[in-house]
Parts: sequence; structure tokens; C-alpha cells
Amino acid sequence: MVQVRPGARRPGLAGWAEGALRVRVGAPATQGRANDALVALLAEALAVPPSAVRIVHGHGSRRKLVEVAGISEAEGHRLLLMGQPPAA
Repeated sequence: MVQVRPGARRPGLAGWAEGALRVRVGAPATQGRANDALVALLAEALAVPPSAVRIVHGHGSRRKLVEVAGISEAEGHRLLLMGQPPAA
């Protein structure tokens, strides 16, 4: 689960709260721009192409369920928690 804060001055990962990864994006929550920014930010943080990141549920909400192809849930959590590059 991801909780998005659109229109943030400093985009980036903001830690974990209430079982969700908090993410700040600079784009406004209009016309899907915040969703696009979220996908780009997560793809960069997880070292996967943006096409591998998909919003499954919550397109119009701040809380979203996100799926990332090519990595396991455990690997995704490890990368987001520790900021480590993926294993080669």
C-alpha cells in the first residue's frame, strides 16, 4: 500500500506509516499527473522500468495499491527500507 502526497515541495520517499509507504510527489493530483509521478518515482527507487510499476487500485485516492513486476514483495520492501541497489 502506498500513501501519496501530491503537490509536495520535496518529492521522495517519506517512510512508512500505518502500513503504507508514504511518498511525496511534486505533481498535482489532476489529470493523473500525480499517479504518473508516483510510477516514475517508484520505478527509479526500485531500479525497474516505469512500465513494470502499475497502480492496481486507488487511482483517484491518496492510498493506492501498487504492483511491481520483476521483483518480489520482500525484495521491494528491502529496497525501499534500506535504499540498497538490487542484487545483480
